[in-house]
Amino acid sequence: MGNIFTTIFYQPILNLLVLLYNTVSFHDLGLAIIFLTIVLKLILWPLGRSAIKSQKSLQDLQPKIDALKSEYGNDKAALSKATMDLYKNNKVNPFSSCLPLLIQLPFLIAVYRVFSDGVNSKLDYVYTFIARPEAINLISFGFLDLGKPHIVLAVLAGLAQFWQAKMMITKQPAVKTPGSKDESMAAIMNKQMLYFMPAITIFIGISLPGGLTLYWLVLTLATVAQQLLTFRGKKVESQEPKIIDGSVVGKE
Repeated sequence: MGNIFTTIFYQPILNLLVLLYNTVSFHDLGLAIIFLTIVLKLILWPLGRSAIKSQKSLQDLQPKIDALKSEYGNDKAALSKATMDLYKNNKVNPFSSCLPLLIQLPFLIAVYRVFSDGVNSKLDYVYTFIARPEAINLISFGFLDLGKPHIVLAVLAGLAQFWQAKMMITKQPAVKTPGSKDESMAAIMNKQMLYFMPAITIFIGISLPGGLTLYWLVLTLATVAQQLLTFRGKKVESQEPKIIDGSVVGKE
């Protein structure tokens, strides 16, 4: 199993990094990591877009789900049926955001392995048709040692993570109903996750090699850009006029 993972994920990503290091990055590892992140993001773009759409759809439905909780109270069976009907009527699969993320996971693990193992210790994995450097210079941009942890990179990655999470949260109006306690608890949990994940990113990032933290920072910023493009496309699509029974609907 380990050999399959190495052949399909680890080795291609390592070789792509070396290729970028040798060519467009002018032997700067930091630039090579940035280009590597962009290439991987473009390859996985459809999967990321699908996951973002699913997550946003679930967030948009949250006020209606909270209303159902208020309506059905402790009747778990009726609440479950009404929730599934809500998903069905809005063509939302609550599990559809998980599959794209799971497919992307091996790529993330492979990148983690490449940097955690140390790129110079695995240069024997470089393909014969790619020029193998004697050693990769870990000093990037003239001052940044990407072989060591960097607090600044970790903090920037955490802030980017906060920005990404903030974009996904749908603002919900206060609801004063018998079930509002549950709604408040849900809002508190969302808020905790909003701050918890960036904090975890910073906590873990300060102990990881700077190359991996830089990858995570650039990947998060690329995901933010993808979210902006996806939300903009969804907004334009929702504003397009539709013709129903000969009448134009949705046009201002």
